[in-house]
Amino acid sequence: MSAFDRLSKAILWKREQVVVSSVELRLPTEPVKSSQTEVVAAGTANPLARLPESAWEAVAGAVTNPEAVAVMLRPTEQEPTGLLLEEHVEGATLRNLNTRVWLSELLPGIQPRTGMEVMDTADPQVSGTTEDGGPCAVVRYRYRDLQHLKDHVRQTVHSTLAINSYASSILARKVTRPLIVHPVEFVFEDGTAPFTMLVVRDGITRLASAWSVLAGPDADAADTADLLVRQLFGTVPAESAANGPRLGERLAAARRDWRASLAAAFAEARVGDDLDDRGIHIAQTLVVPAQIAVGAQGHPGHLLAPEDVFDDAMRSVLASVHVEFKAWDSAAQNVEVATRALKRVIQLGDTGMGGETLQVVYGLAVGRIRPEEMPRHYGDSRLPGTALWRGIQLVHALTRPELYGQLKDQAKAIKGGSRMSTRGFAELLGPIVDLPWRSPKKAVAKQARNAWGNGGVLTRDVLGEWDPVLTDDFTTLVEPARAGDTDARCTLAVAGGIALIADKLLTRNVGSSLMAPREKGGVPLRADVNAVIEGLSTAGNATGLWILALAANRFRVDGLPENSKPVRQLVRVVPDESQAPYVHLKVDPGRPDRIARDGHGVPVPIFEWDVVVAHDPERAEAAIRDHVARSYVRMTEPATLFGDHGYSDGSADGPAPASQGREEPKPDDASFTVPGSEVPPGRRAADLRRALRAGIDSARAALNDLLEVDRTAGSWPPVLEPDDFEDLGQSLVGLQTDMENLRRNIQSDEQPDCDAEEDED
Repeated sequence: MSAFDRLSKAILWKREQVVVSSVELRLPTEPVKSSQTEVVAAGTANPLARLPESAWEAVAGAVTNPEAVAVMLRPTEQEPTGLLLEEHVEGATLRNLNTRVWLSELLPGIQPRTGMEVMDTADPQVSGTTEDGGPCAVVRYRYRDLQHLKDHVRQTVHSTLAINSYASSILARKVTRPLIVHPVEFVFEDGTAPFTMLVVRDGITRLASAWSVLAGPDADAADTADLLVRQLFGTVPAESAANGPRLGERLAAARRDWRASLAAAFAEARVGDDLDDRGIHIAQTLVVPAQIAVGAQGHPGHLLAPEDVFDDAMRSVLASVHVEFKAWDSAAQNVEVATRALKRVIQLGDTGMGGETLQVVYGLAVGRIRPEEMPRHYGDSRLPGTALWRGIQLVHALTRPELYGQLKDQAKAIKGGSRMSTRGFAELLGPIVDLPWRSPKKAVAKQARNAWGNGGVLTRDVLGEWDPVLTDDFTTLVEPARAGDTDARCTLAVAGGIALIADKLLTRNVGSSLMAPREKGGVPLRADVNAVIEGLSTAGNATGLWILALAANRFRVDGLPENSKPVRQLVRVVPDESQAPYVHLKVDPGRPDRIARDGHGVPVPIFEWDVVVAHDPERAEAAIRDHVARSYVRMTEPATLFGDHGYSDGSADGPAPASQGREEPKPDDASFTVPGSEVPPGRRAADLRRALRAGIDSARAALNDLLEVDRTAGSWPPVLEPDDFEDLGQSLVGLQTDMENLRRNIQSDEQPDCDAEEDED
């Protein structure tokens, strides 16, 4: 049989027929060690392919045809630097190999599509590397320990497949577009030995989908993620025996053993010129095309540090595809656009700001510099190393007149638009500023980002000339702000505005909240978010300045205040008695502590209504008077204003609360549990009623537990995936339909329905 023989047939995949074309009837064989050694030698000798030896070993072990790769790396008379492909991006030139690699030699990188979601397992710390003082095409991922790496890989695959899967397409045609990959050095804080593997930067969905095909049609996203982790890491312990092979070598041996088992399964699946379904799964996924980055060269005059050049160039490649063509979600796009625009401005070097300062701003923006490290990087011990001050410093730096215009121009060019408004720029800042509290405040993250898209904290003064006033007590800025100090006013506007937005006490301008109840997010008038903050931060608005100062002082990154939590978060949550309650309170400037209190002396919580009123009291008062007048004209009787919602106090005249389920008396005789015709129909019905109630109660308990898990877990991957919702929803609809049919059999539709009037309300 020829090596070029192919098989085409239709097979069943998840209840649908998939026409599989051009299946290879032979698998690639494992290369010999000597050919891999040739790759390491040729790569090390190539001056444009700058990688350490460990990275070359990872490349050599991943490719299916190392002899061909060695040829591409060797210089010739016509090609003095070999046959590497060049790719030019802003500030750098990348050099790549196009080849085929074993699927089992690839790990997923950090997934940009879920980068703005709240994840249970934190991403690793990412840093660049250098080789001989120049940019190196290797990125370093720092994990706590080996288990952290496994959990992160599992989470990435699970969450990726929960968003999308190309499994049926890959089964039909293989992975046809090359994955963009490069070596990554994995290091561990607990002292586990480091190792190097290839990581996929673009094509993570294709990688995960190929594993989904290998897992089989009955496997869900979680099963696929478990399979990948189990086969790539196996049971290899982190610790090695004395004088034994290194961790990387032991992991590589485990992967080779797994590929050998797949080859054996493929041989069993082949019968003559035919393959069974399992053989096709293996043939279509064992090998994938890849573009391997092996070199990076910074362009002259760029200001990025050498260790940042390669990773930044890779991000430019990905953003150019997934922002301009195949889009990520809006939050992920905003982060890529903002950081890429900042990188472009840094490379232009015409901002009037020091390159070292811009490097710090860039490090803060991408999360490379933690808040507690700011005093050291800024060289000022007075700067509080808090998450809120990180936001203040970022907003201040990115809105400086000498930087703001250039950032808008570059962001506009990246997004391909004709203009970039203040709102559009504020929207870019939202998912950058909220990085430290993204997980604890995940329940209101969407509303907060909408508020940033409505102008955020970018008032006219904030976009002008000012400098942050360093303090750990924002109330000390109120009096200077009332006296007209622009620096104090803008510091309060940014700090308090960030706090109010993050805690859902200031949301975007929408008509549905107009004149809604105060406790349910209502507002007396419509105003953009930046207009509200501008009104609060004027020198003559004592109440507004105190609102901003107290909100900034009370702001915490570890959760939400009680007066802005969704209702479901207040159920069965045991408060931490070791900490003071986290509540934003209404302001009364006339009281010594500036806290408004009710008639019993109890502090009054503040709501968005109060914040909006405080920014323009006269306009709010006029709007409320107008609303009351119009309501009075419409009101003809009390029911017209308040409505008849069928409320019941649980008396005999009203329906009983749903939670007060009736208990059926259980018969004492043994015939109750006897199956079949021996049990009287009435007793069988009672038994089945109890089973039905118990099943519904169990379902309710499971749903409550899922809600509790969702409250404490990250936002991605979800506790229920879209397919689960569809299947469970159909089951519930079917149950409801059967219940309705049973009701109609027992109670004719001609009989009067005591709840009909209530149902109409």
